[in-house]
Amino acid sequence: MSKKSFRQTVQWRAFITFLKMFFIIFFTSIMFLPFIWMICTVFKTSAEATGAHFWPKQETMDNLLMVLRLKKDPVTKLYLDLKVWKWIFNSVFVASFVTTLQVITSSLAAYAFSRIQWRHRDKVFLLYLATMMIPGMVLTIPMYQIMVSINLVNTYQGLIIPGAFTAFGTFMLRQFMLGIPLSYDEAAEIDGASHLQIYLDIILPLSKPGIITLAIFTFLGSYKNLLWPLIMVKSQHLRTVPIGLLSFEGQYGKQIELLLGATLICIVPLIIMFIFMQKRLVKGINLGGGVKG
Repeated sequence: MSKKSFRQTVQWRAFITFLKMFFIIFFTSIMFLPFIWMICTVFKTSAEATGAHFWPKQETMDNLLMVLRLKKDPVTKLYLDLKVWKWIFNSVFVASFVTTLQVITSSLAAYAFSRIQWRHRDKVFLLYLATMMIPGMVLTIPMYQIMVSINLVNTYQGLIIPGAFTAFGTFMLRQFMLGIPLSYDEAAEIDGASHLQIYLDIILPLSKPGIITLAIFTFLGSYKNLLWPLIMVKSQHLRTVPIGLLSFEGQYGKQIELLLGATLICIVPLIIMFIFMQKRLVKGINLGGGVKG
């Protein structure tokens, strides 16, 4: 290859790299634009929030302080009737228990479907997997009737128990466990280990990336779930973040700067969680994509 051809090749590759980076930055900016607009609106005055200006002319922290009940509303001279911290606590509390239960039930079921040989195992798994095809809306009414019959409406248990089982989590962890060599199980069985010991001491540690990925997805889904808490929750002290924001919109809907301020505060836990767990999430997804069932 001549120097001229080599130079042209290098320039062409540099140009392609530049185009890739340009499109990545461009589309990333488009995705972040609503979030940036929300942050800007939070720091606007009430008059500016309904205007056409993107950036605030007069930055103010009053909206966040009022949402956090650290400052009174200058119009009514009263604190806003909001319980943002209670909403966040309820969402984190419910999401944590749902995540824990889903990891336990899914990993146990995945172990049974992947490591234990029993009659009609694969057929039962296909039936189990077929439940993923049923829309969640279809199961809402019978699930609610079950909660009514056992007196769990308007309770933490009623918010947690229906989300404790998932076919998706079982399928995902089963794929991870199928990638673990069976020789580990056989060696442990020769040493006299039971299925429970194999599950706890061998399979779970080796399935850690998949478990972390499932836990993140489950926590995020439970934290922002609207439909089931909307049906189950009747009392204010049980409101989760979506229900709290929905009631906030009905009460202070015209004050968009306050609504967005409450929204920003409520999504902070998710942002923090994603920042600290993104490497594990990407690793788990990459490993999961390379596992063959």
